[in-house]
Amino acid sequence: MRNDNSPPPPESGSSIDPDRSWFTRRSTLVVGVAALAPAALAGWVLTQAFAGPGSDGQSRSAPLSSSHSALSPGHRDAKPGSAPSEGASASTSPSASQSTTAAAPAPAPAPAKGPLTGRTVVVDPGHNAGNFEHTDEIDQQVDIGTGRKECDTTGTTTNAGYKEADFTLDVSRRLRTALEAQGAKVVLTHQADRPWGPCITERARIGNEAKADAVVSVHADGVSAGNRGFHIILPAKVKGGAADTAKIVGPSRELGERIAGNFARTTGSAPANYLGSGTGLVVRDDLGGLNLSTQPKVFIECGNMRDAKDAAQLTSPEWRQKAAQGIADGIVGFLGG
Repeated sequence: MRNDNSPPPPESGSSIDPDRSWFTRRSTLVVGVAALAPAALAGWVLTQAFAGPGSDGQSRSAPLSSSHSALSPGHRDAKPGSAPSEGASASTSPSASQSTTAAAPAPAPAPAKGPLTGRTVVVDPGHNAGNFEHTDEIDQQVDIGTGRKECDTTGTTTNAGYKEADFTLDVSRRLRTALEAQGAKVVLTHQADRPWGPCITERARIGNEAKADAVVSVHADGVSAGNRGFHIILPAKVKGGAADTAKIVGPSRELGERIAGNFARTTGSAPANYLGSGTGLVVRDDLGGLNLSTQPKVFIECGNMRDAKDAAQLTSPEWRQKAAQGIADGIVGFLGG
């Protein structure tokens, strides 16, 4: 018997076999996938052709967030902040990819231009702190034209032990900075980069070979307390052996006078009260650094390290800066700046 609640039998000609319906849909899907596969493959080939393989065989394409770093500094022709053109990869050559990790070194800053542009100044920091440990070497005798003298000396110290050599090197470096700011080429005879020396003969030779427009040897005196102030030592007219100062006596005096005036004005220090008759200028013929020079040259004794008041100035970085500036101003005046 048929239960009245049973579904009616299918009508003839309208029955659908569920298994056949699924097969029909699957066939359609297979055909669709088969049709899409060649297009996808062609797209992948084009992508590889344009992008090229990376070092690990993968595409070089990068997300947009990394494209900005790829533009700098390797792509210097790109506008700041611009993104790569549509369809282009962030990096298309090995050199471009390397630029993101190894930027080109920055060019050296151009020399300052000023009144001393084209001029050469040699600065000679007196003595060397290492001389104290190399007394045998610095005691060797050298020819200074008018006789023979020690290769170099230790220099003096303050009562507290501050070395003249440390003072002269500090002032010389400050002086170099001040002169370079005016456009000068500055050569230092040493920078404590050697264990002792150089000898006074070599110090003179450095200035001569540089064809310096001016040479200044920086020192501080070491006489008894109560003797205060600075003085400039000028070359005497000497001739003998390798020494012949005839051509530099005049310009050296002018250089010394310029430095003396500017040094006094800038530092507030007075000319020495123990020599030079209050002029701050002294002439000597026993210094190899002057006798052997062929370029205008002077020594400056910036103060007396053995006097407590002078020593307080010489040990002050602020005062040493003023000392360097005063010397620099004198050199600028001498060279017509």
